[in-house]
Amino acid sequence: MNLLHRVGVDLGGTKIEAILLDENLNTIERKRIPTPKNDYEEIISSITNLVSEITSNVSDFTFGICTPGAISKQTGKMKNSNTQCLIGKSIQNDLENRLGINVFQENDANCFAMAEATMGSATNHSMVFGVIMGTGVGGGIVIDKKIHAGRNLIAGEWGHHILHTNGNPCYCGKLGCVEAYLSGPALELRWTSLSNESIQLPDILTKLDSDIGIQWKTEFLENFGIALANVIDILDPDAIVLGGGLSNIDFLYSLGKENVYEKVFSDHIDTPIIKNSLGDSAGVFGAALLP
Repeated sequence: MNLLHRVGVDLGGTKIEAILLDENLNTIERKRIPTPKNDYEEIISSITNLVSEITSNVSDFTFGICTPGAISKQTGKMKNSNTQCLIGKSIQNDLENRLGINVFQENDANCFAMAEATMGSATNHSMVFGVIMGTGVGGGIVIDKKIHAGRNLIAGEWGHHILHTNGNPCYCGKLGCVEAYLSGPALELRWTSLSNESIQLPDILTKLDSDIGIQWKTEFLENFGIALANVIDILDPDAIVLGGGLSNIDFLYSLGKENVYEKVFSDHIDTPIIKNSLGDSAGVFGAALLP
């Protein structure tokens, strides 16, 4: 059977997106719908219906889905997902039973890295570390256009290495994780602790000339530098691609890169730290590329 078409689904907290690609990775059809709230069965039904709709004129296709959270190597079920109703569920098996086809599943960070390494801003690099900095902090490793998931399926999870011993509490139960310092909510919480003012990140970025703004930015850059320097010291990727909402902060590509470089264990470093080119579409493209 010659599988010429690819279907990808990005299951997000607020939207489900499906895409149909041809053999040259051109988009044939694409649809988005809101994610049903706290209703697993409705989510599975919505995905099934979306896939059926966009493949109504296609007989043979591969199907991949990217999901928020990690997949347990032991059980194949979801864990550590910010979409609570997915936890403990076997999305892959449930979709295979509904659709009667093989389903390939990966977490959203791995799919982001795959898309940017294959179709996005890092296509000319062999080993790519894809970073997501948004509501959470995640990452994925792609080597020669293939996801490196690791022995325990946790490769790239830089958001949960310890940045500060006995530091800020993280939802995962540990203290001092990168995510507890470099996620959007963590950065907003730090601003509140410094200023007694509760505002969102875009508003914080307009106040960086103040004394509090300077302190906040300095801490942000220091933590960013340590966290990514650790990644480079261990992995030494050919390129790092930033994604998620925080990837739109321009100074991460100048001052941020300088802070990373000065902390790396090398007398010479030229690792590109670059912005994604696919935006919030990276997940759905990465999912389609999975098989």
